[in-house]
Order: sequence, then C-alpha cells, then structure tokens
Amino acid sequence: MMKGVPRSLSRLSWNRSYFSNRTTFAVIPCRESRRCFHASEPRCVVKPYLLADIGEGITECQIMSWNVKPGDRVEQFDLICEVQSDKASVEITSRFDGTIKALHYEVDDMAVVGKPILDIDIEEEITDQEGLTTAQLNSEGQTEILNKQSGQLEEPELEIMDDIQQTAYTEEPGQPVESEGEPKSSTQSDPFADKRSTQASSVAIPAVRHMLKGMNLKISEITGTGKGGRVTKEDVQRHAASASPAKPTTTAVESVVKPTTDDRVVPFSGIEKEMFKVMTRSRNIPHFLYTQIVDCTSLSGLRKRVNADKAATSDTSTSGSTPKLTLLPIIMKVVSQVFNDFPKLNAHLDTSNGDSSAQLVLKGSHNFGVAVDTPRGLLVAVVRDVQNHSVFSLAAEIKRLGDLAREGRLAPNDLKGATFTISNIGSIGGSVVSPVIVDPQIGILGIGQSRGVPVFEKDGSGAERMVKREQVVLSWSADHRVLDGATVARCAEA
Repeated sequence: MMKGVPRSLSRLSWNRSYFSNRTTFAVIPCRESRRCFHASEPRCVVKPYLLADIGEGITECQIMSWNVKPGDRVEQFDLICEVQSDKASVEITSRFDGTIKALHYEVDDMAVVGKPILDIDIEEEITDQEGLTTAQLNSEGQTEILNKQSGQLEEPELEIMDDIQQTAYTEEPGQPVESEGEPKSSTQSDPFADKRSTQASSVAIPAVRHMLKGMNLKISEITGTGKGGRVTKEDVQRHAASASPAKPTTTAVESVVKPTTDDRVVPFSGIEKEMFKVMTRSRNIPHFLYTQIVDCTSLSGLRKRVNADKAATSDTSTSGSTPKLTLLPIIMKVVSQVFNDFPKLNAHLDTSNGDSSAQLVLKGSHNFGVAVDTPRGLLVAVVRDVQNHSVFSLAAEIKRLGDLAREGRLAPNDLKGATFTISNIGSIGGSVVSPVIVDPQIGILGIGQSRGVPVFEKDGSGAERMVKREQVVLSWSADHRVLDGATVARCAEA
C-alpha cells in the first residue's frame, strides 16, 4: 500500500475531491477487460441538432417526412428526415451517434435553417477547460449532463485508453507521497505527460475523422486548435492547404503596379451615389435572364411610313411637337397589353416585415420606368398609366421626359413609383443585354438594336429562299424568388 493514501483508496480508485481540485491521473480497474486513459470525461449530452444551410440562400425548408422518432438509436450518416426547399428535396443525415430525445417539428412544418430540428443524446468528451458547471448548464438551458450509470451529476473516474500500456503506480522504497502544496521535482513528473500531449492532438469528432479518411491524412500530423486540443474541420483544411506546393512569390511581386502621379480620385456625383445604392440593393435579387428574337420587319415598315406621312402633313410650326415614332413606345404599349394577362410581372415585392412575411403587391397602374442616358449619368424617368396612353402619346411623353432629364429639370415625382422598367440600350448599340432589376420591382426589359439579317423562308410553292429580315432581341430579367421561367416565357411570347 502506498504511503500517505487512505486505506479506502488503496485499490487505486481515486477521484479529484480527495486531491482538492488538482487533476490527477490514476490507474483504476475498468468494468471491462480493457483499460483506458482519458484526459476528458465521457458524459451523456443532449445536443440540439441544427438544420444546416443547404445552399442557394435557402432560409427555411418544409419537413416532408421523419425517419426517426424519440427513443430511436442512430449512428453517424443514418437518415434522419427529408426536407423540401423551393428548389429540391434534400435528405438530412445524422452527424453523431446517439439517441433521439425530441423532434421540434411535425411533418409539413417549415423548419428554419440554423435552428434545431431535434435533440439528440450523444456521448461526448467534455474537458476540464470547457469548465461549465451543472448549475450553469441547467440555467442557460443549453445542455444536460447526466451520469450514465446512476443518473446523478457526479464526477466520473478517469480511465486509461486502449493504446496505452497497462501501468501501475508503484512507489520507490523510502519515497513518500508528496503532500498537497509541495512543488514537484523534475524527476517526479507525470509519467503519462508525453502520452497525454500526443493524445490531445488526436481528439476529433467522427465527422472530422471521416473527413481525414477521405483526404488520406493522419490526425497525428495535425495540430488541433479546438477545445482541449480537438482537431476541427478548419484545422484539417488549413493543414491540407499548407501541404499544397506554394506558388512562387516573384510573380506576385513583379505584378504589383506602382502608383503614379497620374492617378486621380474622383468622388461620385449625386446621381452616381444613388445608382450605387440602388444597384447594391439589387445585388440581393436572384436574377434569371430570358431572351427572345422578334421579327420586326413589318413593324419597322409601318413605323417608317407613319413618320413619312407625319413629316409630309406637318407644317413647320408643329413639326417640333410631333416626335418621330420609334420602336420603344410601340413595345411599351404591347408590353402593357400583355401585362393585363400576366399581372404578376407588374408588381412590387414587399419585404418590409422580413423575408418570412414577404408578399407580392400587384399594381393597378402600369407605370413604366424608361432609362435615359444623360451627360450627368443614367436616369430612370417614369411614364405613368401606360395602359391609358396611345402609341403616339407615349412617344410624346417619352420625348418630354427625356428632354427634362438631359436638361436636369426632372421633378422628384418623375423619378418615383415605377412598377416595371424598360431599357432601350439598342439606341446606343448591342443586341443582348442582361438588365439589372430595380428593387422593389420584380422585372425589367432590355431592348437591343434592330438589325437586318438573312433568314431562310419558304415561298408559296414550299421552296426555301433567303430573304432580308429586320430583327431585335428582347432580354427579360426576372426575380426568381417570385417568377419562374415558364411564366416569363409565356408572357414574352404572347
């Protein structure tokens, strides 16, 4: 029997209470034939299982089915449930071995990403450094730690792990056991210190070990930065990145452009600042693009004849008030008529109460914003009540707003309240454009430049011949949170 140790502890069943909070590792008889050494304490932990982000900015999913119920035992990668987003169905698997304690949602409920979907009872190693007391855990309502055997909150005994040789504490003859408070000499250091140091960097949850296996890495080669020296996923990724061959630094140094005295800092103008704000908000809108080629040969012929007739019948006093007819007012009027059958495109998306309470506001008036290129920058003037205009009155209103915009005399009301926007980029050039939606609108149309192209068509006898046709490309951008491709395609082709 060792000196200085009570007889009640002679069987080496030591705990921390005797040593007054000083951590002491001891050899104890385990209930099984193996012996184990542990720097942390295995306890049952009720852990909330969070619904992970499944990508594409999804914030909530519908629970389609549960594959587990409270009391079921699951292992890592076992199927837990199936959820449905607005894009696809996803199977959720377990990241832990444990027992299901509670389900937080019923079938068909909407589960929020990042929130618990169930509670799982797992056996987890909790080190002394984590330092949460039972009272703290219960008051915060975060974790329940129960002793597996007695159901009481106790200080479990320390065990020796399989990979350490069975060792017994035997004292040298004439060497007394140090009393508490006496400093240890270097010759009496902990015989397991080196082994514990090695094992501290070998602790990782099963998911990380699975990741290591897939990357063909050894856990002993990685320095853990988690609690108690645990190896985390970030440690593995950092180790893998550092193991990759480094790129030569000379290229990066040579590619640095030295500043010159010719550089100038140009502050944003008022219009540019507003465009910066509006486009920054638009960055959060998931756009999709739909383009169509429209044959406007007959329309262009009609437009040219109308302009020629107006020029011939108008005297010099009224010629300035009758603008030439272009494709823009014609397309605007056609779009307005089509929106009577597709009112969802002439709408605002209201997210003022948060994404979970978003709603669509169908607008009764067709107030179309028209992009105007001015010397001071791009402005979007609003043509109101397009549904009540004729093609000719639309042409006159577009000209009036364009002249005011270029002169800098637009009223604030001329820039507000657009329900849909049309950009006639073809007046400058280009065929296909990817226009950016202006929040809170859910769509925008870009008009390309009309071009004469060779096209094959059949004559009355069925023979093919090549003819010249005039075509224009219409590019529709739509908010995919509200509109699907089929709806936009039907509207565009109507």
